[in-house]
Amino acid sequence: MKAKTYALLAMVMLSFTFGVPVSAKITDEHPSKTMDKTEAATATKLAEMRARVAEIKAMDKTNLSKEERKSLKKELRDMNKKARALGSGGVYLSVGAIILIILALILIL
Repeated sequence: MKAKTYALLAMVMLSFTFGVPVSAKITDEHPSKTMDKTEAATATKLAEMRARVAEIKAMDKTNLSKEERKSLKKELRDMNKKARALGSGGVYLSVGAIILIILALILIL
C-alpha cells in the first residue's frame, strides 16, 4: 500500500516539474538586431545629452535669475543620472551572492 502511495505521489510531483511553457513568445527577429537598435538608441540619447550639456556650458549665466540657474543645475543633475543609468552595464553582486561565492571557493579549494 505504501509503495503505491509513494509511486503515485512521485508521479504527481514529476508531472508538475516537467511542464511545457505554453506562454513562451516566439519572435522572428534575431536577438542581435534588437541589441543593435537599443545600442543605437542609447548612443543617440547620450549624444543629445552631451550636446545639451555643451550648450549649457556655453551659455552666459551672469544674466540668469536665481530660479533659472537652479533649473539648469537640476537639469544637469537629471541628465547626469540618466547618463549613468544608460551607460552603466556593470555587474552588481549582492552581499549574499558574495558570501555564496566565497563559500563555494572555500569548499572547492
